[in-house]
Amino acid sequence: MNELRILGVIPARFASTRLPGKPLLDIGGKSMVQRVVEQAQKTSALHAVVVATDDARVVEHVKSFSGDVVMTSSHHPSGTDRCYEALTLVGRDRFDAVVNIQGDEPFVVPEQIDQLCAALRVSGGIATLAQVVTDDRDLDDPGEVHITTAVNLDALYFSRAAVPFLRDGGSGPRHARFRYLKHVGLYGYRADVLQRIVALPPSALEKAESLEQLRWVENGFKVRIGLTEHPSFCVDTPADLEEARRRVAVP
Repeated sequence: MNELRILGVIPARFASTRLPGKPLLDIGGKSMVQRVVEQAQKTSALHAVVVATDDARVVEHVKSFSGDVVMTSSHHPSGTDRCYEALTLVGRDRFDAVVNIQGDEPFVVPEQIDQLCAALRVSGGIATLAQVVTDDRDLDDPGEVHITTAVNLDALYFSRAAVPFLRDGGSGPRHARFRYLKHVGLYGYRADVLQRIVALPPSALEKAESLEQLRWVENGFKVRIGLTEHPSFCVDTPADLEEARRRVAVP
């Protein structure tokens, strides 16, 4: 199998309801976006890493630490759409695939990106990551997205509910009776598939659960799931930001 030329794209939208200017927020002397870029650059699975933003302040900041950056539209409904525009701006013919690295995960582990790229290489066009649930509290948290898979680890369904429902009436923790998987928000796409999925209209299942991934599944696209032991940590609230600052302050 020929090696995939993979572009890592870090969407970094400036506006945020709870954390305005999120990409530029300081975490232990470095901005959020710089920390993400530096983590992504540690993996050899990516052939290039670029920040995709909608704000000139982010462009200038990324250039200040010698990062690559492109200016994209401020009207994209999702990071997936921003990733596709970034691919076209960098050069559609230069890359076979794109990895979407969340711009608000300053502690993304390079091994996660390696695991995602490995899943992408054997996928039908889309890949993402999941972690085995080890605490029943995750099963009752609508902020966690759960995944059911086929035996080959292609996704069957994504849900904010704990799927499947255990009807056996057994006792003990649910996670000990079934291997539940929770989503880790990294995505990889073959370039041709990315071009196709950004052209799809929102689907019924997507609207019901507010999960973009369901649009792809509902339209027949295969999503391969790679397993990781590394949890994700998304900085989405002021409390998350304080936790991130605490983590870098701990020796």
